[in-house]
Amino acid sequence: MRFAKNRLRTTAVTAVAAAMGAAALTALPTTASAAADGLSVQYRTSATGASADQAEPWFKVTNTGATSVQLSGVKIRYYFKAESASASYRFACSWAVKGCANVTGTFGTLANPTATADRYLEIGFTSGAGSLAPGADTGDMQLRFHQSTWAPLNQSDDYSFGAARTSYGDWSKVTGQLSGTTVWGTAPAGNEPTDPPTDPPTDPPADGAALFDDFNYSGHTDPKISANGWSVRANSGGPGVPGATWAPENVTFASAGGNSIMNLETSTAGTAGSTEHTEILTRAMKFKNGTYAARVKFSDAPKYGPDGDRLVQTFFTINDLKAPLADDYAEYDFEYLPNGGWGEPANILYTTSWETYQADPWVAVNQHSESRQSYAGWHDLVLTIDNSTIKYYVDGQLFGTHDAAYLPERPMSINFNQWLIDLAGQTSTTARAYDQQVDYVLHVKDQVLTPAQVAAKVTAYRSAGTVFQDTVPSS
Repeated sequence: MRFAKNRLRTTAVTAVAAAMGAAALTALPTTASAAADGLSVQYRTSATGASADQAEPWFKVTNTGATSVQLSGVKIRYYFKAESASASYRFACSWAVKGCANVTGTFGTLANPTATADRYLEIGFTSGAGSLAPGADTGDMQLRFHQSTWAPLNQSDDYSFGAARTSYGDWSKVTGQLSGTTVWGTAPAGNEPTDPPTDPPTDPPADGAALFDDFNYSGHTDPKISANGWSVRANSGGPGVPGATWAPENVTFASAGGNSIMNLETSTAGTAGSTEHTEILTRAMKFKNGTYAARVKFSDAPKYGPDGDRLVQTFFTINDLKAPLADDYAEYDFEYLPNGGWGEPANILYTTSWETYQADPWVAVNQHSESRQSYAGWHDLVLTIDNSTIKYYVDGQLFGTHDAAYLPERPMSINFNQWLIDLAGQTSTTARAYDQQVDYVLHVKDQVLTPAQVAAKVTAYRSAGTVFQDTVPSS
């Protein structure tokens, strides 16, 4: 099994901007009492025409409550009508008092389209945006979005657009959420959620087909690794530095906190010949719809030597590309770049859903979500795939929701790897090494679990003394 490609990620080739949240946001009347619950949102536009090359919704968010608000828990949604069912959009931040690097923009599809809205732009914040004291506001956020093709936008039929709003003022046609609860604005008709949900999640069946591995092995040559369906990669090839080695001996196991932890070490001394990547993957491609979960420790700094290498630390599921742009290819990634890469200057976490790609010339058809901040440390990563959406969660919080166009057609393998994009990030010839650790992996076939249900299932396995189980049938 070889990794399918060496990604050269650029915004020009990414097919669709990421969506965060599959269902529409809440609709609450904009009343004094609602606003007093925590937030108010002011809006203006600097592109007032009915037709424009790009929409330019600018926002200020004010904390109207009595306690400090972490901006990482705030979401704003701007609702609009897509130019066509296949239209895709790009988000950009021109300027923001809080810093554009701390403002995120992702796109989603409404559950109940109306004559004036079937999509939304969701604005969020990284932890670097900080907090708002009572009465404080974010200051200017000068934002914009456009079609991927740069074809003109028709703003006149967009629910949240206000042609006359050339100066800031409260605007009820955008919604604001605080820690998952809508406290500002009215969504398009028919897109109001219930709180609590009408159909809260139920406990998943206990006897569903599943793979669970606590990575309780003695070393990379432990015969149980192969017996349990894993392969520790030793063959050459991409992704990463051409000529690098994939070193199975650098996949090790140790006890930590009462659990067995798998460690993937990647090292280099600044040359292809000295570069050693690591990967472990299931030999069988038998995993498709359902829930995928792992607890992974990302690292920003090397355990020794100089920092700065363009490193990729991953948890993903993938099948093989049978031909360039083959439509039955599938791949779903968590990829952390602690030192940037692919045009990014600093740490960034991507989740990406792939429909297909072509290596030469490079063409990518995918949808991704991203967050530009440090993710050093342990994180609970959950991916769910059903018949309509792909959802990614980080530490129990929804990170991205991707469209049905990216659903898998064929089963996949489950993989972890750590590798260097190139040797340009750090050119020193001093030896250095980086660690990525994994606590466990879980796949539950054909069941969509919440992060809380994942945690409960893992606890149940461990309470029962189960270190490995695989009841997922071969495809």
